Formats: sequence, structure tokens, C-alpha cells
Amino acid sequence: MKHSAKTEYAAIAVLELARRWGTGEPVRIREISANHRVPARFLVQILLHLKTAGLVTSTRGASGGYRLALPPAEISLGDIVRIFEPAATATAGSPRSRAVTTLREAWAEAAEAEAASLRSLTFVDLVERSRLSHGSMYYI
Repeated sequence: MKHSAKTEYAAIAVLELARRWGTGEPVRIREISANHRVPARFLVQILLHLKTAGLVTSTRGASGGYRLALPPAEISLGDIVRIFEPAATATAGSPRSRAVTTLREAWAEAAEAEAASLRSLTFVDLVERSRLSHGSMYYI
């Protein structure tokens, strides 16, 4: 399953906003950029797109930044993919061919399984996973 850099950066930004959900403090673009090595100029465009989609809000000013517009439990990884990835196109070939029809059905089934899996992963789940993965690390 491959996704664009834009989709990955959007997911990173939403995950960072979800991690800070309970604080009530807006998160600045430069913090997300520095913490995750996401280009700030690219992040501005991504967050504006997320704002247009209704997933984030922004606050202007010296203490401004971005927050999630919805609780992290209501935003899934599938939402991010749906916003940033164009719909897949059908397999080329003659629609009368039995092989092409079979392949189109198989691709559609695989795409639906992937979409269902992404819809089931909320950002609450991902925040918890990120906390667990950081807590289980140890150094020698």
C-alpha cells in the first residue's frame, strides 16, 4: 500500500495534533515541522487543506496554531487518505474480456479491504500505538 508524501505528512500532522488534543493549546507549524522533519511550506498547504475539509481549526496570532476540529476518535486514517488520494482508476483493457473483469473485481475487493482497514484506525488508536512504541524502547 503506497501513499503520497502529502498523505503521509497529513497523517503525521493529524497524529501530532491528536497527541496534543487534551491540552487545549494550538500547535504551531514549526513545531510539527521540526519534530517530524516535514517541510514547513508543504505543511502549510496540507493544514489548509485539512482545515477546508473540516478536520482542523486555526488560531491566528503569537499564540496561534492548529488544533483538531473533531475528537481524535472521530478521525480515521481513512479520512486522511480519502482527502489526499485520488480515487483509483479501473484496470485498462476490454470490458468484455473475462480476465479483465475478474481482475477489476479482485482489485476492487482489495481496495475495499484496504479502505475498511484504514477507516477502522482512528487517531486515538494511533496515538496509543505511538505511546506504546516509545514506552517499550530501551537503550544499552
